Amino acid sequence: MENHPWWHRAVVYQIYPRSFADADGDGMGDLRGIIQRLDHIAGLGVDVIWLSPICRSPQDDNGYDVSDYQDIDPVFGTLADFDELLAGVHERGMRLVMDLVVNHSSDEHAWFAESRSSRDNPKRDWYWWRPARPGMEPGTPGAEPNNWGSVFGGSAWEYDPATGEYYLHIFSRKQPDLNWENPEVRDAVYAMMNWWLDRGVDGFRMDVIDHISKDTSLPDGVVRPGSRYGEGGPHYMNGPRNHEFLHEMHERVFAGRETLLTVAEMPGVTIEEAARYTDPARREVDMVFGFEHVWVDRGPDPWALYPLRLTELKGILGRWQTGLAQVGWNSLYWNNHDQPRVVSRYGDDSPEFRVRSAKMLGAVLHLHRGTPYVYQGEELGMTNAPFASIADFRDIEALGQYAQAVEHEGHSGEDVLTVLRARGRDNARTPMQWDDSPQAGFTTGTPWLAVNPNHKEINAAAAVADPDSVYHFYRRLIALRHDEPVVVYGDFTMLLPDDERLYAFTRRHEDAELLVIGNFSGERVRADIPGAEAWSSAELVLTNAPAPTGLELEPWQVVVYRRAA
Repeated sequence: MENHPWWHRAVVYQIYPRSFADADGDGMGDLRGIIQRLDHIAGLGVDVIWLSPICRSPQDDNGYDVSDYQDIDPVFGTLADFDELLAGVHERGMRLVMDLVVNHSSDEHAWFAESRSSRDNPKRDWYWWRPARPGMEPGTPGAEPNNWGSVFGGSAWEYDPATGEYYLHIFSRKQPDLNWENPEVRDAVYAMMNWWLDRGVDGFRMDVIDHISKDTSLPDGVVRPGSRYGEGGPHYMNGPRNHEFLHEMHERVFAGRETLLTVAEMPGVTIEEAARYTDPARREVDMVFGFEHVWVDRGPDPWALYPLRLTELKGILGRWQTGLAQVGWNSLYWNNHDQPRVVSRYGDDSPEFRVRSAKMLGAVLHLHRGTPYVYQGEELGMTNAPFASIADFRDIEALGQYAQAVEHEGHSGEDVLTVLRARGRDNARTPMQWDDSPQAGFTTGTPWLAVNPNHKEINAAAAVADPDSVYHFYRRLIALRHDEPVVVYGDFTMLLPDDERLYAFTRRHEDAELLVIGNFSGERVRADIPGAEAWSSAELVLTNAPAPTGLELEPWQVVVYRRAA
């Protein structure tokens, strides 16, 4: 398989630095904490570490608001610490990918300080500045240049009295959007990226990179019932020049550096567009993060919970497998810093079935065609956290959306809390659970976000010591990808598409075929698939429960069979 890129066989482990390991006792994770825990990650057998943002930042959005792209935030350490971390990763045979946040900067970045200083400053056009609506008094309600709402609640425009204009911020008001229409902005971004690559970094995960090209007319968005603001997404997601910008980035930054990994986060991407972005012949990016499968349990009311329909999830993932089968490549993930814990979301986090369902979910995901991502704590089966009130949350998105929904849209505070407890991003951001000590071994101080109280039972020390743990199951799963070409290169055929309890598919490559069946229910279920009898006598490669008889699976069981094709 010498013609296939190395990352087809790779598994990526994401670290959220502020919640991973705290070496200095200030309650915030840091680079030295990561250095001390590298052997835990290497022990899983993963190939790549992806670090969420560590650049200098006011931390309004936990580092996704960068004030200096070429320095480390003191909360996390120094450039010397980073160089030591990078060396430690490379010494263990892994690569390091950094988060690239260039749709927007911090409002405390020197670029923005210049941009807002006057209307005729040379960097004025580095951001999106616009006057008030014609005939409206600047700074008054409704005078914003258009009706877009911010992802974090409120308007997407902030009035600046000093210059009498508004600047665009799709996210926090402290995250002004960079104007990629200006070639000087792109030049500065590419120079910064090359600086990191020259330092030894192995690639980038690009935050909301499908937002960088806007419809320059900035039209009003559709206002949905019950909403105060218009939907700007259709006008800034996958915009008219996005492909052009990413191809230019490839030519200016990635060309000639063939061992890199480039991953584009694209909340609004379609399968057809993903195939274009990841087509090697187009020279844009290696893979994209789509969101469709983690939006499957959403509904028309954002403040109501909807149950997972397995048939819909299978339909989505199956379409992505088919759509990128010939051209392009899939990113496979359940969890990250923006998603709740999958064992609580799509599995069963009860004491009886947490371990088993965590293993099942991992196997079903990893055995699709694509590059799997493991989010810190996923390998332990970490769960959502108990949030008693809105005061327990720290996430700017949760706090902003709660205020918008309760104070301006008339929703019940308890209804909003119910959804945030299940879906909020802070579920993924509670500190890593290393052991059963008072702060889970994360810190000797007071953690920035409360540790999940179930760390007494769910922690890395216990998992590593238990050969039947989620951790060791993930090690076997990752080894299977490295050892079995059919996992990496095999075709994908969905089975039982209409079954609401079983997720079943085959992978076939050259002389090998795998059958994967996951039971997404708390009931015993028999898999009625073609050739069931022959498959039940094939080699059982992996399972999380006693071997079934006749493909009758226990609750939350997964089975992986292998036979000659």
